[in-house]
Amino acid sequence: MMRTRFLPLAAGLALAACVPAPKGATYTNPILYADYSDPDVIRVGDDYYLVASSFHFSPGIPILQSRDLVHWSILGHVLPRLTFGPDYSMPGPFALTDTTSKPTTNTRYAGGVWAPSIRHHDGRFYVYWPTPDEGIFMATAARAEGPWSAPVKVIDQPKLEDPCPFWDEDGSAWLVHSVHGAGPLILHRMSPDGTRVLDAGTVIVEDKAALPILEGPKLYKRNGWYYILAPFGGVEKGAQVALRARDIRGPYEHQVVLSQGTTALAGPHQGGWVETPSGQDWFVHFNSAGAFGRIVHLEPVRWIDDWPVMGDRIPGTYGGQPVATYPTPDTGASTNDRLQDSDEFTGPVLGPQWEWNHNPDDNAWSLTARPGFLRLTARPAEHLVTARNTLTQILQGPRSRVTARLDLTAMTPGQRAGLALFGVKPSWIGAVRDPSGTHLALAVAGDENAGPAVAAKTLELRAEVAPDQTVRYSYSLDEGRSFQPLGGAIPLTRFSWWKGARPALFTFTRGADTGGFVDVDWLHVERTW
Repeated sequence: MMRTRFLPLAAGLALAACVPAPKGATYTNPILYADYSDPDVIRVGDDYYLVASSFHFSPGIPILQSRDLVHWSILGHVLPRLTFGPDYSMPGPFALTDTTSKPTTNTRYAGGVWAPSIRHHDGRFYVYWPTPDEGIFMATAARAEGPWSAPVKVIDQPKLEDPCPFWDEDGSAWLVHSVHGAGPLILHRMSPDGTRVLDAGTVIVEDKAALPILEGPKLYKRNGWYYILAPFGGVEKGAQVALRARDIRGPYEHQVVLSQGTTALAGPHQGGWVETPSGQDWFVHFNSAGAFGRIVHLEPVRWIDDWPVMGDRIPGTYGGQPVATYPTPDTGASTNDRLQDSDEFTGPVLGPQWEWNHNPDDNAWSLTARPGFLRLTARPAEHLVTARNTLTQILQGPRSRVTARLDLTAMTPGQRAGLALFGVKPSWIGAVRDPSGTHLALAVAGDENAGPAVAAKTLELRAEVAPDQTVRYSYSLDEGRSFQPLGGAIPLTRFSWWKGARPALFTFTRGADTGGFVDVDWLHVERTW
């Protein structure tokens, strides 16, 4: 059997050498049509680093790297595993001692890492993040690619949101954050090493009439002003506000600096400000895009009367509206970096594009049991959302095609294995093994519809995602020479669990744990827009 090989893109590896951007070059938003929600960004030297929320996926807190602010690759993750509690490893959902018992579900969907922030101070990188039930944490590293320190709990209190650290010129350290439910903004003195707060915190901003649902604060200093950049008004329809004060404790005045304006882009907000070596200013933010999640846009920033005006200025105001196309940032570099996606599973570790649904069972997957393949061993579950070791990556829109080749030889009765668009009420195409043989199945929200029998040992599965946020599944029994559709267009799950839909590889068994497995030869992503 001939095996087509796509060379994987190594973390942080540019497809072309960095060169100055050509004169007159432009970029088009979004810069990342991918679910990197709640982004924060910094520059260190000539490199830009971005972190984003990862919620219940493991490893947690992806770090992206760029040289030009437009093209990004995945550098790694801050958290190898989610260590905040046992439910992040999905204990259950099946009682092995009683195969007739009703499955239990102990999961942390929508928990885990909420909006993180990244800073560089005194030669080290710092990332802070909240979990809704456990508190505020931080980790630090000499290099952005790691190794990162183990998480340190900075505040032991649930229902806090969106922490951001700040080190002032006098050596004092501070932490600002919001509260679950969006507001108020609270400021703490912090130890110089950033590992703990030194007080109970003081409310510095609360204005539910002018600034409802205020959250996601990022703290900066410029020209003697302290600035807090924060979104307000909610994810779907909100805007971005700048607050400023001469004293970090306030009082703060504010101006709306980015809103929808006359554009079609509702809710442009929550992100980070960064300056290029040439002195240009830029704002990286998300926009909610339904099943594609919260995708990333880049806005120019200019300062007027010491207010940051983002995007195209709305005449007579300090506010701006999003740009669609704009001259490329003057960073001194231009690359063709891209997010990693396709994988041949030939390396010793998984590529940085992969994140498990909750922590994996490391005894039930392997890259070495059969070199050149990813082996997934089935564990018991009734449905995909309660299955262990579902391996996901971020969906890239607005149009893409995902194809995977699976070896079904070692599947056992009751086992399912295949390719999914994962989220609340996921859909999938895959193989089902029963005592009489193997057949294809198409499942939506847990309801399986049987397809044709499969006699071949290998199977290729395909998911094609369209801009209307639907997926069509197909399969090939002749090593990819032809694909046959199974079912019609299926709507992707709308934004839920705070995440967009994701391509995923999976296997699970309905019934007792029989140890069947599936070997994944490769997964290829084609960006077809």
